[in-house]
Order: sequence, then structure tokens, then C-alpha cells
Amino acid sequence: MTMQNVGRPTRPEGSADAAGFQSLTGGRALLQDEALLFELDGWDKTGVDLPACELDASDLGDLVRDDLKLPGLSEPEAVRHYVRLSQKNHAIDLALYPLGSCTMKHNPRLNEKMARLPGFADLHPLQPVSTTQGALALMDRLAHWLKTLTGMPAVALSPKAGAHGELCGLLCIKAAHEAAGQGDRRTVLVPTSAHGTNPATAAFVGYSVTEIAQTTDGRVDLADLEAKLGPHVAAIMVTNPNTCGLFERDILEISRLTHAAGAYFYCDGANFNAIVGKVRPGDLGVDAMHINLHKTFSTPHGGGGPGAGPVVLSEALAPFAPAPWIVSGVAGFDLVEQDAGFGRLCAFHGQMGMFVRALAYMLSHGSDGLRQVAEDAVLNANYVKARLSDVMTPAFPDGPCMHEALFDDAWLEGTSVTTLDFAKAMIDEGFHPMTMYFPLVVHGAMLIEPTETESKQELDRFCEALRALAAAAKAGDAERFKGAPHLAPMRRLDETLAARKPKLVWREEPTTVAPAPLAAE
Repeated sequence: MTMQNVGRPTRPEGSADAAGFQSLTGGRALLQDEALLFELDGWDKTGVDLPACELDASDLGDLVRDDLKLPGLSEPEAVRHYVRLSQKNHAIDLALYPLGSCTMKHNPRLNEKMARLPGFADLHPLQPVSTTQGALALMDRLAHWLKTLTGMPAVALSPKAGAHGELCGLLCIKAAHEAAGQGDRRTVLVPTSAHGTNPATAAFVGYSVTEIAQTTDGRVDLADLEAKLGPHVAAIMVTNPNTCGLFERDILEISRLTHAAGAYFYCDGANFNAIVGKVRPGDLGVDAMHINLHKTFSTPHGGGGPGAGPVVLSEALAPFAPAPWIVSGVAGFDLVEQDAGFGRLCAFHGQMGMFVRALAYMLSHGSDGLRQVAEDAVLNANYVKARLSDVMTPAFPDGPCMHEALFDDAWLEGTSVTTLDFAKAMIDEGFHPMTMYFPLVVHGAMLIEPTETESKQELDRFCEALRALAAAAKAGDAERFKGAPHLAPMRRLDETLAARKPKLVWREEPTTVAPAPLAAE
């Protein structure tokens, strides 16, 4: 039994594939069957020879881990294990990755090469500042580009991700209100279509959250916003372009109303890639905005690892930015603390590898190239919308979209096929599903973001696959969808049970050598 097995067969090897043939080993040509690491043999061996320890660990007390339960793999076994697993995963290097609102685009290898240069890759956060001058110069140049592209006078580089950037921006806003003697402003207004991190971050800071209604064309309802603004409101949090893939046409009026009420305008910059080089948020009246470097400037997604979400700040909020700041003087660059603001956001300044990758992307494009990034992202999304609108139903059919095309499930009515079924069937065609059921304001949402790094040829391949699946759904081929995916390494899981009773811990059973997965409670 695998850890993924939650009450139904999940491996496709037990049944014939579409051609009526199955192998004797469970492999599929070059895609070899591979067990999970904990299912492999080798619990009584090690892949390396280490000398005996000269000193004991008695001074560590109960911090000693006396028996680490991991299988022992030789180098070839370890390499083959992870290579085989990598062949079972979708990746941006394999095909288009159409997640909407998540911008999964190609990461140029030039960026990776630069990030591995000595002096960047081997930095230690406690090095003397005199030995990190090149890194500080790079961070200063990155800050200059971010301020120039956004039209904002200050930037904090230390936030580690988008949500961390939201925290930074709201803490700046909170500090500014308290400094002005308006600490009683305790409400943040958030549109109904916002990313979930917006209300979550506001609540984490201690604010109460009030929703702003949405118009039928997918934008902020100005009348509702104006009615809810008042002396109790600290800030609004608006994404622009918004989560429906649309530009907020009334953004200047939103800004005017917000500032007239004494509140600050926080802009979720998750979709800055749609307007970079075309629109400066500072010109729109934005007071704070985080920038997801992985979305706009092609650094890898965090995934539990490195990430960066710098926050640009208006003149009103700049004095309340977190420490430390990079300053330049006769002795070179230095990192200094400052008395104002809310203190430090984290122990060290930020993710150096992300800074290097982002600046490499900026310099390789130039200002005109970054403008084309936004133009191509919007062009590609509108091409996908145009190619699919006759077989799927756009959530907001009137007018163009921005960087992502949003469809609802109205076109599936009467087919017994759901958004989830359709997404699972995409896996059989070799494509990662689009974002499903988000934003929540659209029923059965299918949010597609092709990004600017996809060619017309790849977009056509993707659109033809979706058109063929749409035709199959409308023709009554429900089994294709209800049983999907048929060809993936793992079949469809009981996702509800898996979410409610996940098997996350492995234990060694007394009657076996290898640990077995913890049974669901």
C-alpha cells in the first residue's frame, strides 16, 4: 500500500491502458514504476562509509536523535530514484503550466547561472559588511529598478514572499496610523474576489475585515466601497489587475475615495506582471504594494524554499519601513538600522539568490523588454480566451482580459462533468490543470494564465487539447472524465478523505524491517 492509497485503487498499472496492453513490471516504457522512498529495501545498509565518531554526544542530552529511520541508498540508487520520480511530475520545462493567478513561467537559465556565481551563492548572513559589497551593490540596483518600475520612492527587500509582503505593508500602515494618533482605525476593506492571503494577513495583524462587493463585470463596486469607508478604516487591499484577470478601470477613484477617508491604499501586486513597464502603481495612488519576484521577474516559486516579496512604499509610508536599509557612503555600502518604523521583519535581509535572478531578468530585458513582457502576457491570455470562447463560457465575456482568462462551468451544464472532472482529464492529455474553483465569485471557475513565455505553437497545442475535451464532454463521454486521470502514475484520489485524514508520519512496524505509513485515524 502506498501513502496515497486512501480506500480506492490509485495506481494505473493494475488495469490495461488505452491500447489494451499492460507491462509485466508496472513500468510504462521509459517511465519505470518507482516506489516511495519508505517502501524501498535497504534499511540495514548505508550508501556511504563514515569513520567512527571520536567523541560521544553526551553533552547534547535529549537532543540526540538515536535512530533516524531512513533507507540506505547507494549513489546510483539515490540518483535513479529521484530521476524516476521526476519523470512522473509535471514541470514548466515539460509543457505549459496554466495555473491562473500563479504565473508559472519559464525561468531563464541565465538567471540560474548568475545566482551560482561565487560571492552570491556562498554568502553567509553573518559575514562582515566589508566582504559583501558586491551583493549589497546588486541589492541596491534591484531596489532602484523596483522603485523606477513602480514609481514609488522606497522599497523594503526583506519580505520573503507575497503574504510576508502583505504583512510588511500592513505593519507599515499600522505604524503610520499609530504615529498619527489614529490607532483606533481597526478595519481593512477587501474585495470579495481577493486572494485569500489578503483577509488572512489583515486578521493576523489584528484588523477586522469587511468585504467590498463586486459588480457584475467583475470589478470593485464603488458605491459599496464609499459606503463602507470611514474613520474606522485603516486600509483597503485591492489587487490590480484583479483576480478575475481584469484591470480595475476605476482605480483612480478608488484611490481618491480611500485617501479622502484617511485610509491607506494597499495594492496586492501579485499580478504586476500584467502591467510592468506599462503602468506605475505609484501614479495610481498606491501606498504599499508587494511584488512577487517569482511571478513578474521569473525567480522560482518558493515551494517551501527560497522566495522574495519586496514591498514598495509611498512617501507617506517610507519612514515606517522595516530595518535594515542599504545606504551608500564614501566607505561603500552598508546596512543600517533605523529608529522609525516597526523594527525588523526577519532576522536577515532577504533571499540573495532571488535578488540575483530578478535583477538578471531585468537587465537582460531592459525597460523596453519588460514592457513587452506585459504586452505578451496580455496578448497570450486574450488569444486563449478567443480560441476557447466558442466551446467554453467566459466568466466576463465583454471586453478583453488582462494576463489570465477566466471561464465558468455554465458550458458543462447537462453533461454530468464537473470542473474537477475536466481538470483531471487534462492530466491524461499531458497538461497540468488550470486553477480550479477560484476566484470563488465565479461558479466552477477555470482560471488560465498562459504567461508571456509561451509560444503560439504551444498555446495552440493547449487550446486544441481543451477543445477536444470540451467536445468529448458535450458528446456524453462522461466515463473519460469521471475516471480520469487514466494514464497518470497515480489515479484519482479520494481527496476529501485524504485532506481530512492525511497520512503524514511513517512508523516502524514491530513485525517488519521497513516503516509503514501511519494508519488514518
